Amino acid sequence: MTTPDPSPAPIHPDKRPAFEPPARLLRPTARDPHMRRPASVTAGAALVLLRVIAGVVVLVSLAAGWDDLRTQAGAALEGFDPTPEGWNAALRVVLAIGAAVLLIDLLLAVLVFLGRNWARVIVMCISVLSISTVFGAWWAQGQEITLEGSFVSLAIDILLLLALSSRSAAAYARRRERP
Repeated sequence: MTTPDPSPAPIHPDKRPAFEPPARLLRPTARDPHMRRPASVTAGAALVLLRVIAGVVVLVSLAAGWDDLRTQAGAALEGFDPTPEGWNAALRVVLAIGAAVLLIDLLLAVLVFLGRNWARVIVMCISVLSISTVFGAWWAQGQEITLEGSFVSLAIDILLLLALSSRSAAAYARRRERP
């Protein structure tokens, strides 16, 4: 019969403690120009791609359901020509704006993957605005957060913010900056 080893568990010098003093947290990370891409950056870029895919699904479903939207009684806008040509022009404008936003998001995903700090910061700011908008709609208007509605985009934005705000993602994005 073997007895368990009474020696203490090995100490991991790379593991950070659960609580750190603020001065240590605010200290800049070491700059390593040859740093390998961390998993947090790859995950962040993949989440931005998921957001782009979700946006494409939204645009396709909007285009597919455009006729139903047209027939709704409250869909008439002030100063808008409610002819079929006007509705088709409005659909083209909405799809063009949506496609432009998705292309910018796709470009930001590539730049985040390549390690550009300004792209990482812009993506995080967009995520904060998106999360704040969902929270504001919930708080002020009582809008429900449902799986069909804003739950998926909210989850992607929260995970994206967590991944790109990590110390490893910041260190990778700033690896070529001069001290």
